[in-house]
Amino acid sequence: MARSVRLTYTKRYPPKLLFILLLICVPICMITIYNHGEKVSYFFRPLWDKPPPPFRRVPHFYAENVSMEHLCKLHGWSIRSQPRRVFDGIIFNNELDILEIRWRELDPVVTKFVILESNTTFTGIPKPLYFSLNQARFAFAEKKIVHGVHPGRIASPGTYEDPFALEADQRRTMNGLLIFAGISNDDLLIMSDADEIPSPHTVKLLQWCDGVPPVLHLELRHYMYSFEFPVDYSSWRATMHAYGPGTLYRHSRQTDLIFADAGWHCSFCFRQLQEFVFKMTAYSHADRVKRREYLDPSRIQKIICSGDDLFDMLPEEYTFQDIIKKMGSIPRSASAVHLPKYLIENAGNFSFLLPGGCLRE
Repeated sequence: MARSVRLTYTKRYPPKLLFILLLICVPICMITIYNHGEKVSYFFRPLWDKPPPPFRRVPHFYAENVSMEHLCKLHGWSIRSQPRRVFDGIIFNNELDILEIRWRELDPVVTKFVILESNTTFTGIPKPLYFSLNQARFAFAEKKIVHGVHPGRIASPGTYEDPFALEADQRRTMNGLLIFAGISNDDLLIMSDADEIPSPHTVKLLQWCDGVPPVLHLELRHYMYSFEFPVDYSSWRATMHAYGPGTLYRHSRQTDLIFADAGWHCSFCFRQLQEFVFKMTAYSHADRVKRREYLDPSRIQKIICSGDDLFDMLPEEYTFQDIIKKMGSIPRSASAVHLPKYLIENAGNFSFLLPGGCLRE
């Protein structure tokens, strides 16, 4: 009996066609990677990066007109006979509006405002001493202010200065300025950037209670461009320390403990478009400015009002689910509840930070 044999043919593309496809695809891939390499990298971050260990969240109890003794007890702490002194230490660039809101808000609970500025940016660009030039604006806190100037390093044309190294230099200088300001053991020290603002009731609680962990990260509600665009509760770098011999001024992870809902972080919350341009070229992530048009004021204005990303980047997340969930514009909020008291009291002057005020000077 004869057997039937089925022959299978594999379709082969002519070598010339394959060569043409490669000739087209390879340059397209290279151009895509060159223009959108950071986007590609961030989208595939879950494949090449692991998230840091999760924080252990310390519950935060607060309501108006509740006694401090009762609030301390709710946290498992005890009330002190006298509050600790509080030192607020920040490295300052040019955020004059946010600095005024911060200091007005914290003035009732802070003993010393310790501020350090430099004559160069983290990227080695010469800059004015913005705080020095505007000290009259902060006369209300004059007796509490300890101001220092860090001599920065100017980057020579054609050379590269590591912005994170220049930033670390300033943070080391802050250690000496704090000692000059009179800080001593068991005083509370706030370590945060100017736009990371602890709520005054959080600071008051931590200064009045005994049993508080010696180092606590502060979970801050993160906003972008103004309080009209709430992002999430992902801001964690601000810390509160019971000062001791080993305390060093840093802006990185220092403990696994984080105190829930402890204030506000308002990124790129500037009054003028030129201030956006300045920060984009001055801070540690200035390498995100991939194209000159990123600095175009009309583009920046459009992005501020739409809640999009200034650097055309994807969310910095560790799972595909979180990346996809946060892609796109930040949803607007019409709420101006539970914001800094001074901001609401002076809404006319700070309307650009409130719902409906996205247009900038």
